[in-house]
Amino acid sequence: MKTLEPILESLPMFDGLKPHHLALVAGCASNARFDAGEFIGRQGAPADSFWLVRQGRVALEIHAPGRGALTIATVGENEMLGWSWLVPPHQWHFDAHALTTTRAIALDGRCLRGKFTSDPEFGYEILRRFMPLVVNRLEATSLQLLDVYGNEA
Repeated sequence: MKTLEPILESLPMFDGLKPHHLALVAGCASNARFDAGEFIGRQGAPADSFWLVRQGRVALEIHAPGRGALTIATVGENEMLGWSWLVPPHQWHFDAHALTTTRAIALDGRCLRGKFTSDPEFGYEILRRFMPLVVNRLEATSLQLLDVYGNEA
C-alpha cells in the first residue's frame, strides 16, 4: 500500500517534522477531489478535517450584510485549507468552495486531535505550524473588512 508520507514530507507545513510525527499525520490522511463550485466547508458547519491543496484553487468567503459573499483569500497549490478543526467548538469560520477542480490531501482532524492526547509534543508541533496560517487568515479578513466598510462615506 502506497503512503502519503513522501508528499506530506515535501510540503512546507510538515518540513522537518520528526519521522514518527510525520507517520502520525500520514495515518490520518487520504486523497480528496472537489469539482469546481463544490463547497468544501460552510460557515458554522462542523470542522473535523483540513486539506492540503495539491492542484486547483479554493476561495475562502465571508458574507457581508447587503453585499453578499466576499472572497477574503484564495488557497492554491501546496497551501493549507482549514484551521477550525483545531479550535473548539470545531466549526467553520468561513465558507470554502472550489473555484476549479481541486485535488487535495484530506487530513482527519479528529484523528489528529486524538493523537495529541497521547503525544503532547506532536500536538504542540502541529499547533506551532498552524498558528501562522490562522494569523494570516485573520489579517486577510481584517483587511477585507476595512476595504468593504472603510470606504463608505
